[in-house]
Amino acid sequence: MSLTKPKLRGKMLAVSFFARPAALVARDLLGKALIRKQRRWQATYIVTETEAYEGPHDLASHSARGRTARTEVMFGPAGRFYVYRIYGLHWMLNIVTGEIDEAAAVLIRGVEQINGPGRVAADLRIDGSLNGRKATKPTGLWFEDVGCSPAKSRIRRTPRIGVDYAGTIWAAKKLRFVLQ
Repeated sequence: MSLTKPKLRGKMLAVSFFARPAALVARDLLGKALIRKQRRWQATYIVTETEAYEGPHDLASHSARGRTARTEVMFGPAGRFYVYRIYGLHWMLNIVTGEIDEAAAVLIRGVEQINGPGRVAADLRIDGSLNGRKATKPTGLWFEDVGCSPAKSRIRRTPRIGVDYAGTIWAAKKLRFVLQ
């Protein structure tokens, strides 16, 4: 079962937090709380790993393949969830960043005690019903600033995982952020 911290409360992140470049949002989400609430169940996790996808020019991004029914939410306003299924098995949780039509997003790869984006989505009960929804309390999934901004020395930058298909330049870009 997931780690529940009912006393860890902060201020919900505003849309302006997400309306910035994906790499900045990915880095700055480390140490923030991700909260999931459904009926009487609520879980709070600290974000520990993210990956930035910088828009259509980023060959590892889904938006590089153009505007489709699947990627439409990425072209919309920041602060909305982009949730999709990979390999027909696992849901992936992303948050849209940047300006409208920038089509950038941040993948939530890990939260405390849960490693891997598929496991994060499964433990937080994430599914396609959240796609396109705002990261707000009424949605039941949101981020809060709990005053835990990690020192730069605790943040490791590495290439993203599983994006070799994007070519050597984009596969090598250090757009994965890990809280140590």
